[in-house]
Amino acid sequence: MNLENVYFFIGTSYAGKSTIVKNLAKKHNGIALEENYHDEKLPELDSKEFPNLTYTRDLQDWHEFIRRTPDEYVTWINDVKKECEIVELQILEELLGKEESRNKKIFADTNICIETLHNITDTDHVLVMLSDPEIGIHRFFDRPDPEKQFLYQLMLEEPDPQAALDNYREILTRICSKENYEELEKSGFKVIYRDENRTQAETVELAERLLKIY
Repeated sequence: MNLENVYFFIGTSYAGKSTIVKNLAKKHNGIALEENYHDEKLPELDSKEFPNLTYTRDLQDWHEFIRRTPDEYVTWINDVKKECEIVELQILEELLGKEESRNKKIFADTNICIETLHNITDTDHVLVMLSDPEIGIHRFFDRPDPEKQFLYQLMLEEPDPQAALDNYREILTRICSKENYEELEKSGFKVIYRDENRTQAETVELAERLLKIY
């Protein structure tokens, strides 16, 4: 694939990846592949080939989802990312094969891993966005989006809601670990740190300078 017009955004929760992807696509009349853009393929995936991605699709009782141990959950998350990478690259290949999108800039909030990104593109096409790991742990349920509020309500329905919440906090602590943060920070790609005093427009301009988007 010719990925000259594709820009990838990776990083931690609450760092602004979804926002910048939308803002850059709007400013440059491009295409925004927003968070979990692989979901568009979910209905057609084979559960034998993608057992982790289809786990939630085929789940009968969502309480099972939140009852998993931190070890089980983190293993699942890591395996999901591997499967996401396959699907997201397929979506990119399809987009780049279409006449109407081939020459447009594409901005992807992606699950593609650091190693793969180094193999398929260069440092002018990947931006790492980081926020304080504590934000992802302690503000996870502050977001109004339906997915997170759905999980929160499931925990409140558990026989011991506090135990369910504590279990999920431990899961978030594992996912938002210092090791994961440092791996992203030292990935070899350019980094933007969350700054509450920076406007969205200023963040877009910063990203454009770092990635040389004109």
